[in-house]
Amino acid sequence: MQIRALIYFDELVRTNSMRQAAENLNVAPTAISRQIENLEYHFGTPLVERSARGVKLTAAGELLAVRAGRTLRELDHVHQLIEDLKGLQRGRVSVYASGATVANLLAPALAEFSLRYPKLRFEVTITSARSAIEAVNGAEADIAVTLFAPPLSGTKVRLRSEIAYDVIAATSHPLAARKEVSLAELAAHSLAIPDRTFGARQAFDALFEREGLMLDPVFETSSLEMQKELVLRGAAITMLPALTVQREIQAGQLVALPIADGKGIRTPIDLCVAPDRQLSFAAGKLLDFIERFMREQVAQKERSD
Repeated sequence: MQIRALIYFDELVRTNSMRQAAENLNVAPTAISRQIENLEYHFGTPLVERSARGVKLTAAGELLAVRAGRTLRELDHVHQLIEDLKGLQRGRVSVYASGATVANLLAPALAEFSLRYPKLRFEVTITSARSAIEAVNGAEADIAVTLFAPPLSGTKVRLRSEIAYDVIAATSHPLAARKEVSLAELAAHSLAIPDRTFGARQAFDALFEREGLMLDPVFETSSLEMQKELVLRGAAITMLPALTVQREIQAGQLVALPIADGKGIRTPIDLCVAPDRQLSFAAGKLLDFIERFMREQVAQKERSD
C-alpha cells in the first residue's frame, strides 16, 4: 500500500466527489479511482459505494477514513521533524484554543512570537475545550489552550494557570465607581452573558444557585464581541476576565470590578500537548514561549493586585 493511495482516499473523503478530488490533486479522475481500487484490493473489501450523487463510504471505508487522516497528519509531522534536523528555519504550528477569552491571551503571545520568527506559519482554531483536547489527542493540533476544560484523559498539561472573572461595566455605569460588586447587586442589573453551552455560563448558573439568586440575563450570546459592545453602550454589564477587555480598560471605556467576598468565578487555563508526540522545532519553541508568556501575565496580575 502506497502513501499516494491514502492521500487520494483522504481527499475523496473530504470532497465526497471523484471529480473534485481529482481537480484538487491535479490528476485524472481515473487516477483517483485506480488508487481506491488498490486500497480495496489491499484490504480485501469495498471502501466506497459510487452513485450519481457522489460516493458513500462503506463501514470499512469509515474506519479507514478516520485512521488515514491521522496517519497522513503524523507523516506531515515526521516530515517537519526531518526538516528540523536539516536546520531549516521554517515550520507550521497548529494551535486550538477554547473560547474567545483565551484568544485574547493567545493573540498577543502569537503576535510577539511571530515577530521573532517571521518564517513560521500558524493555524489557530477557536473551538470548545473538549474539541481542543480531542484535536491534540487526534494529532490535529500541536498545542491546546483550554478554559473550563472537561476532565478528559490523553493530554499532558504543560502549565496550569488560574484566571478570575470580574464584573465588567462601562465607565458611565452606576456601578463603575464601586470598589467591588456583590452577587445580589449584579443580579439586579441587566446582564449580557454566554449561553448555556459555555462552561463559563454553567459556572455562573451554579454560583448564583448556591447563593439563592436568580440569574436572569437580558442578553445571552455566544459572541464575546457582542457582549463587549452591549457593555460599552451601557445596555448591560457582564462577567469576563479583565485581560479580555484590557484594551478598553486602558482606553478608559470599561472598568473591571471584583465580586465581593471572594465569591467570583476562578477557573484554570491549561496549556496542553499530547504526551507521546514529539513536537517540531517550531511547535516546541511556541510552546515554551506561551508558557513563559502565561507565567508573566500571572505575575503581572499578582503585582497589580
